[in-house]
Amino acid sequence: MTISSQSEVRAAFDRCRGNLVMTGVFSFFINLLMLSGPLYMMQVYDRVLTSRSVSTLVALSVLVAVLLLFMGALELIRSRLLVRVGARIDAQLGSRVFDAVVQRRLWRSGQAGTQPLGDLKTLREFLSGQGPLAFFDAPWVPVYLGVIYLLHPLLFLVSAGGALILFAIALMGEILTRKPMAAASHQSFAATAVAEAGQQSAEAVRAMGMLPGLRRRWLDRHARALGHQRAASDRAGTLSAGSKTLRLILQSAILGAGAALAIEQIISAGAMIAASIIMGRALAPVDQAIGNWRGFIGARAAYRRLHALLDQVPAAPTRLALPPAQGHLAVQNLVAGPPEATRAVVSGIAFELAAGSALGVIGPSASGKSTLARLLTGVWQPQIGTVRLDGAALDQWDNQALGRQIGYLPQDVELFAGTVGDNIARLADDPDPEAIVAAARSAGVHDMILRLPDGYNSQIGDGGGHLSGGQRQRLGLARALYGDPTLVVLDEPNANLDAEGDAALTQAIHAIKDRGGIVIVMTHRPSAIEAVDLLLLLDGGRQQAFGPKAEVLAATTQNAAALDGRITQLQQRHAS
Repeated sequence: MTISSQSEVRAAFDRCRGNLVMTGVFSFFINLLMLSGPLYMMQVYDRVLTSRSVSTLVALSVLVAVLLLFMGALELIRSRLLVRVGARIDAQLGSRVFDAVVQRRLWRSGQAGTQPLGDLKTLREFLSGQGPLAFFDAPWVPVYLGVIYLLHPLLFLVSAGGALILFAIALMGEILTRKPMAAASHQSFAATAVAEAGQQSAEAVRAMGMLPGLRRRWLDRHARALGHQRAASDRAGTLSAGSKTLRLILQSAILGAGAALAIEQIISAGAMIAASIIMGRALAPVDQAIGNWRGFIGARAAYRRLHALLDQVPAAPTRLALPPAQGHLAVQNLVAGPPEATRAVVSGIAFELAAGSALGVIGPSASGKSTLARLLTGVWQPQIGTVRLDGAALDQWDNQALGRQIGYLPQDVELFAGTVGDNIARLADDPDPEAIVAAARSAGVHDMILRLPDGYNSQIGDGGGHLSGGQRQRLGLARALYGDPTLVVLDEPNANLDAEGDAALTQAIHAIKDRGGIVIVMTHRPSAIEAVDLLLLLDGGRQQAFGPKAEVLAATTQNAAALDGRITQLQQRHAS
């Protein structure tokens, strides 16, 4: 059984088992040393005050001070261990969760985008806080109650009864808050999704007066989340207040019972005080659990969501390194659609391209061009058939190695916060300045970059917000050409380009062909296929024609003319 099927989150916790075991060991000694305070009080009341021995008082005080200092040091170490457990869990899962978030977005699952990263933070913060200490201290509750029993059974009955009631309150808190907390989380995710969609489409929202409607939708989901959150908080607050009141009553009850026993000289006054302190310590884990119950519920929900995410999006397997591609693309009987769709968008696609080829993919809207682009770049996997680069299916390549072989310009160009050079270099850790400039020259954008305030070091903001649509598209083209990839796929590359940009695109296609690469252009505009040699015609997701550009265009024109002729004949028949 693989790690992913066992739960990668559980495996991460297993790797922290040593720290958790040491936390348990420290908890043992801490709780043992907690008895030093009550025993000191009992000795002071029963021995020191009756004997009036200052030397005994000094000796006992020094001893208890040393023990409590040692306990404080262990508490410090224990808390730091838990902080490191949280940090280690985050370090082990952070990269994996980030990759899974990006991969799930490619699958268009419709779930909240970056919520799993927030779940990882929730889990880390809970592990680093005081909540887990309640679980390590809880096994000592019966031990403390046993010590109280040794002092007197009546004191034990008062303490044990109170502990059972507090446990019942904690259990009731779990039952009463689980559903409203889950509902609040669900509505909060929905509200976040609405806000993210509005942010991504801010221009359209503002231009077409959609803000009130979008705000209304967000407020509706936000209000529902607040309502469920309020219900859960009210219930938790009620239980917490009840728990606090009960503890105060118990504290008074055990003092009263102890006083009655002391009056009858059944126990000493010191035993009465010790029993009160020990009972407080016995109930502390329950009190701590109730106080951190919301955090525990949130961490548990985060754990389950992270488990579900990593199970849904398995880690990419390690692939044997393949040599750099020489330039042969084979598409074999391709049938595919979006990863979570049940219906195929493209089917029956088959063609081969040799090094130095340039293919234009044409067809009406919704004919499957963008789907084919995602399949050719490995963004989506086919349901049937394969896409092979130099004989190896794309899923046989290591992701990073395949990425270096492919240049991709999607319809919607997304740039990242950073410099122009960073974006062209694909956010590489050690970018090659010469390759950056070469890619910019190939895309015909070098002079435009030099006109920016800081040239290649100009900051462009998230999404390239400081640039026009044409500038973003040309920078996206430069990024696609960085490193001279073997296969370059351009989806509507001139949608935002002017005549100068069209000329630069044509020149870039020629350059890819001349160096032995393969370029595939999905387009509606005739200017984009000026430099291609081959054409692939798609209609309704099916391959209608493939071959030299002139032949496909001639066949397409003849078919259109024949269709027009048939329509004219039908119209004439209908008129007669």
